[in-house]
This record gives sequence, structure tokens and C-alpha cells, in this order.
Amino acid sequence: MSTIPALNHPPELLLRAQGIRAVLFDVDGVFTDGGLLYGDGGETLKRFHVLDGLGIKLLREAGITPCVVTGRDGAALRNRLAALQVRHARFGTEDKLPAAQALLAELNLGWHQVAAMGDDWPDLPLLSRAALACASANAHAEVLARAHHVTARRGGEGAVRELCDLLLMASGHYARALARHLPP
Repeated sequence: MSTIPALNHPPELLLRAQGIRAVLFDVDGVFTDGGLLYGDGGETLKRFHVLDGLGIKLLREAGITPCVVTGRDGAALRNRLAALQVRHARFGTEDKLPAAQALLAELNLGWHQVAAMGDDWPDLPLLSRAALACASANAHAEVLARAHHVTARRGGEGAVRELCDLLLMASGHYARALARHLPP
């Protein structure tokens, strides 16, 4: 079995992704497919993809901080982020820029060290400032037009993992992480 990674990214994208120390993720349409399911009691139910979870774990191990800035809040989301050990999150914020700037100040990072991933207009202020702007395949046309990278997968179907893998490759951590999961 080969230990050579199957993934391949254009050199200019890998260069843009170098030096990223944190990622600002939206949730609906990025971690999820964007659909909202309501239970009988009015609670919002969300479906998350397991590929994304491992990607977040691998990012943390590589020293890249996953952050969430979302316009929604709810128990399902908070439970998933707690399970993924995402410690930097802002919930229920319609104006995402001040929330993101507060997170970056806490982390002592500048926009030149940040990637952002979104799917709709409220994400544009973050995407336009980030060193690497990423959109899920199901993003709105205005977001797709402004992204440096658009994932092949849709939100809720592994799009987050695609960005995680790109950042792991750019930071030199991908091959080592992959090798841990391959037989000797």
C-alpha cells in the first residue's frame, strides 16, 4: 500500500494556504447541508458529517485553531462542537465581522494568518479579509465568485474536511497524519 498522498492541490493554492494558524467556519451550509429540521418540541436538529470531525481533530493536532462564527445557536450545534473540542466559537451573531475580530484578538492573530469558510452573504466580510477564502460547493454565487477555493463536496458532505486536508498539506502535516493510519 502506497504512503504517497492521493490528494493533489495546485501550487498557488498551497502557497496561499501556508502560514494559516486559524480557520473561521460558518456552520449552516458548511458543516451542515444548510437544511433546518425542527423536532416536535421546536428544537432544531442538524446532521453533521464524520469526515469533517476527523478533519477538525487533525487541524488541532497540526496547531491550526478551528473557530466557528455562526448566525444560529442551539443544543445540537453546541454538542457537536464540544465533541470536536472546538473552544473558540461565537453563536447567534448576524454581524459576523465583530465576532471574528474578537476571536482573532483572543488568539493574537491577524487576518493574514486566517482562512475562512462560508456559503452565503453574511460570510462575505470574513471571506474578503481572510488570507484564504473557501466556499462549499453549495454556496451562493456571490460567495463562489469571491472564494480562492471552492470544495468539490457540498456542505454537510465533507466540505470542511476538504479545507482541513488542504491546510494540512500546506502546513506539511498531511503525509505524517496519513502515515499514522496506514499499515507499516
